[in-house]
Amino acid sequence: MTRRRMLLACLVLVTSSVDAATDPSFLLTATMQDLGAYFPGQLGNGYVSTMTAPRGTEGNLAYLVAFMDHAKDDVSRPAAVPGWTEINYRAGSSWLNQVDVTPTRFQNYRQVLDMYDGTLTTSYRYIDGSKATDIKVTTLVSQASPHLAATQLSITPDFDGNVKLSFAFNLWAPHQPRFALAKLDGDQLMEALAANNLSLEPTPPATADRAALWYHGDTHVLSSGNDSGTLTLWLDGQAEQGAKMAEAAAIALPKDVQASEVKLHQDDYRLAFHVRVTVHKGQTYIFTKYVAISRDAWGGDAKQDLALATHARTQGFDALLQHQADAWHALWQSDIVIDGDAKAQQIVHSDLYYLLSNATPDTNWPVGACGMTPGYTEHVFWDSDSWVFPALLLLHPARAKSMVMFRDATLAAAEQRAHERGLRGAMYPWEADPDNGSSQTPHSAHVLDDSEIHVNADIAMAQWQYYLATQDRSWLKQHGWPVIRAVADFWASRASYVADKHRYEILHVTSVSEPHNDIPNDTFTNASARKALDIATSAAAIVGVAPDPHWAEVAKGLYLPFDAQEGHYLNFDPSVPFDAQKEGGPLPLLSYPSLDMPMSAQVRRSDYQYATQALEHAQHMNSMGFEPLSIAAATAGNQAEASKWFEANLTLNVIKPPFNVRTETPTNNTGYFMTASGGLLQNILYGFTGLRIEEQGLMQAYPPMLPPHWKRLTLKHLTFRGQPMDITLQRDAGGNVTITRHTF
Repeated sequence: MTRRRMLLACLVLVTSSVDAATDPSFLLTATMQDLGAYFPGQLGNGYVSTMTAPRGTEGNLAYLVAFMDHAKDDVSRPAAVPGWTEINYRAGSSWLNQVDVTPTRFQNYRQVLDMYDGTLTTSYRYIDGSKATDIKVTTLVSQASPHLAATQLSITPDFDGNVKLSFAFNLWAPHQPRFALAKLDGDQLMEALAANNLSLEPTPPATADRAALWYHGDTHVLSSGNDSGTLTLWLDGQAEQGAKMAEAAAIALPKDVQASEVKLHQDDYRLAFHVRVTVHKGQTYIFTKYVAISRDAWGGDAKQDLALATHARTQGFDALLQHQADAWHALWQSDIVIDGDAKAQQIVHSDLYYLLSNATPDTNWPVGACGMTPGYTEHVFWDSDSWVFPALLLLHPARAKSMVMFRDATLAAAEQRAHERGLRGAMYPWEADPDNGSSQTPHSAHVLDDSEIHVNADIAMAQWQYYLATQDRSWLKQHGWPVIRAVADFWASRASYVADKHRYEILHVTSVSEPHNDIPNDTFTNASARKALDIATSAAAIVGVAPDPHWAEVAKGLYLPFDAQEGHYLNFDPSVPFDAQKEGGPLPLLSYPSLDMPMSAQVRRSDYQYATQALEHAQHMNSMGFEPLSIAAATAGNQAEASKWFEANLTLNVIKPPFNVRTETPTNNTGYFMTASGGLLQNILYGFTGLRIEEQGLMQAYPPMLPPHWKRLTLKHLTFRGQPMDITLQRDAGGNVTITRHTF
């Protein structure tokens, strides 16, 4: 299955006295009218994630950072860990979680994802025959104590009697069928899908087109235990041929309520306590399930998790909730604030919320293209280095650091790959396992692993951008420089010298516009390789090492296809068939912030015009394609076009209700698309501001601009070289956009 994520084209807090906790730009709300198109949201803290569901009480799929299943003949895939969210309730004849969510049964329905506090709250009046119960459910994954999560259920019955509750770990069955993605070619894969009556079609509202291939991996429960006296459950597990994990739960009953019955339920699919209690009409009863979770290289075993969960129960839910709010509020001190566009403000907050929910601070774990979900099987592409990393670098540098550290931690594997191909240095895989960095490109797309090699330059540019933003020479010498040096050696050995043309060329590559495969001299690849080689020469001087003179020789001699008559760069070598009237291409990426290839203003304008002539009526673009277009327009001085492409990113149905889940395209339902979330934030941070991270500092490389209806843009509490600052764009009396910086 070819990874067809080509770039079709290139291929707040509101300033007021209103309390941020009530700012609607942080609140995403579902009512009964939204449930027909309900695209689940996500709760996470970078280490643990789970999905939302309409009732708030369901058992939902859950994942751990880089916790991968390594089944035989398959690519690695995220192993779903036992689901921990479920608290089921039965007042009459039916369990709550088995009843259809209809207006008759679920009255006054409302579910709110509060991104400012990091909580999901669901409330409704549940009708079960002649009995009604007012229900409120609150769930969180703790940012303050990352091993902890909790679900709290509040019930207020309008009757006297007995009710049942079930507090469960959901033990997911192994997914069937499993496909040998590491062995099947494209035709064989399609045959296997057809033989299993499956297809690669999206299913509304929220099933991705490749869900038949992007299913979750398996976690096997190795041992489990329980104590009915203390209402605690625990288990140890292991991903298929992978790392180990553990999980524990401590259940809190309402104060002064004694269970009349506690029964353990245990089978292949559930580990749960069923609890019966007596309730009285009009009284409110609160039940809480505190959960602790860990994995190899992050935490301990079930015994230690049990201690964490029981301690959280002792401290109480209010304390956990307050710590959660405090941690999220601290994160939101760094923010993008838009005055004059409520819709854009809310989408900016949701994009940043999902990035923060999937990125860890100060680790070696990166962010997959779709975060901690089965999308793209949680694998790591250039998206992590070129799309997500720059978006977090100024706002949340500790989380950005984890992404560059991943490449350092997996350098040895990349060096081995280069050696196996007779090349020097390091050759990073196109599609990497997020835990060990091994190549996990499906066999049906194996050509990309050896040919879409611009990823290596993207990695070097990210390493250099981190150094430029921090000036951390110790980090550069110990971590960044080894990666940069190895990537430079790779490019120097991968480029071919063409003697009769007196230049270096890079042959047999796949363009970022992926239908153009096995071509010579993709301009974006060659320009990026040149940048990586120049970076290595600069970095060598800083760490006190003599650079390889061959790096500069190759960089200077690399061929960048250019149409001298028309005055613009070409997408690829002139020998590659290309119709600019019908196709997009990768030229806008030459203005991408981390690359930003030097060229004259006239060439930049000509590049943009040439690249976009076929895109005027684009309606089904990949959502990662809007940002390079908007930034390229901004660098060309075209404010109207920059605003147009940014606005298209908000309106062309790539933001799914009710929780602003960003999808890869308007129709494929590939959700939680971290790539495009990072892209939208970069569009603001570097596109509208014209700022670039350079050796001289955070430089004003291009004039600032604002969409016409924006009054002001404030980048709050950025951090650059250890200095916190606010940056504000606003219009002066003449309508011109000015930019000011305030350091503190």
